[in-house]
Amino acid sequence: MALKHQPIVVKLCLLTAAMFGFGYALVPLYDVFCDLTGLNGKTSTMAATAEAAIPDKKREVLVEFIARPNNNMPWVFEPVVHKLRVHPGEIHRIDYLAHNVTGRAMTAQAVPSVSPGQAALYFNKMECFCFTQQHLTAGQQLLMPLQFYVDPALPEQFSTITLSYTLYEVDAVTPVTAQTATGDNNE
Repeated sequence: MALKHQPIVVKLCLLTAAMFGFGYALVPLYDVFCDLTGLNGKTSTMAATAEAAIPDKKREVLVEFIARPNNNMPWVFEPVVHKLRVHPGEIHRIDYLAHNVTGRAMTAQAVPSVSPGQAALYFNKMECFCFTQQHLTAGQQLLMPLQFYVDPALPEQFSTITLSYTLYEVDAVTPVTAQTATGDNNE
């Protein structure tokens, strides 16, 4: 009787393995899809370069800044400026405040999102604390810079862009990626 069911068992095992592999591959495929289409508000993880764009002084875009620590992240995390009116093509710099209110050193990583999602293609970060992990000692505060510009090619339908950051604790930190407030490598 066992030999009779062996082909079905083998097919079901192969099907299960194929479904697991497909599920595992969905995350990178979704990331590629979002990068190509601008959906889900994902921004680039690479620094943008400022092209010789002429600022569009006839047009203003309201940029809203939101920050929140993840539920398991016990830091204070907020933008210094909550709203800024910008002309597309102009370079701007704002700061975010991070404060480790715990009694231990911690490392964090900020993950950005832009809303509406299609506007993410036109929001360019030249310098961002989200590019690297941030290491703060117990009680330490840090102003973290964000330098950005809105591409003048932003479609007219977008008059407001919201940049939102969520701050997560990083479990395992390698000495090369964690930076202290002074910019030195963590030892």
